[in-house]
Amino acid sequence: MSNKKAARAPRPVEGEQVDLKARKVSFSWEETPLHWVPGDPFTTHTINVLHLLLPAGERWFVHVYRQVLPYIRDERLRSDVVGFIGQEAMHSQAHDEVLPHLREQGLDPTPYTAQVDWMFEKLLGDRTLPPGRARRWWLMERVALIAAIEHYTAFLGDWVLNAGELDRRGADPMMLDLLRWHGAEEVEHRSVAFDLFMHVDGGYRRRVRTWATAFATLVFLWQRGARYFMENDPTVLDGKASVKAFYLSGRQGTLPATGDLLKSIPRYLSHAYHPSQEASTAQAVAYLATSPAALAAEKRAA
Repeated sequence: MSNKKAARAPRPVEGEQVDLKARKVSFSWEETPLHWVPGDPFTTHTINVLHLLLPAGERWFVHVYRQVLPYIRDERLRSDVVGFIGQEAMHSQAHDEVLPHLREQGLDPTPYTAQVDWMFEKLLGDRTLPPGRARRWWLMERVALIAAIEHYTAFLGDWVLNAGELDRRGADPMMLDLLRWHGAEEVEHRSVAFDLFMHVDGGYRRRVRTWATAFATLVFLWQRGARYFMENDPTVLDGKASVKAFYLSGRQGTLPATGDLLKSIPRYLSHAYHPSQEASTAQAVAYLATSPAALAAEKRAA
């Protein structure tokens, strides 16, 4: 990164960085009902979209970051990226293991996940480009896209750690632990993707352009996934997903509030933005110290 870029690079908040490690968690889904938020298929399926998007998406993160490792000239950042790769690989596996459970309950996600796989593996995958500027441009473009996406995974991680309404509604404890373990690790490593982007490129126009692409794509895929689940749920008659339902669920606290989601946009686009300004590492670490899945993983590792 040039001296000019370094001079305008936002400063991280002190104390918000921890050593990253992958926790080899496992979950059992035999007792988890199809509507794991009781009586609320819309909230259930809107959050279930994570299981459709994340396996392919996080495998793609890992693939891109392995390619960018040779460009990293800072050893602390390299260590963070390696820890990020380990955590994301575990996230992909954990969400992937939910899909057979959905099929057993009569909700086959394959038509949707096939499209998501195509997007990450083909549309956003490696391209046959000559060595040099074109190949580097495509790599940097994907690094910037990941930074934008990670802004929202950290946003969601922070939300689910504080979503007490899900507990009050009697949401399935196993699913909540998966979501909160994952969310806590997203908060733990929330600065890595942005720091990497600033280290290898840092261009503001690229940050804005890739944010717009990432945000529009995530909104499109999420509403498409929620609609797919609602329309194909064998227990729901004439199931529909709508923006109004999302807004109302956000007001009730069972989904992220629309206003909070919109307020996150100018924060990411601010020249002063740094992910360490968002969420709380202490809260994430505290949850991971009590998570049943994380504790079991630590015990097996010991």
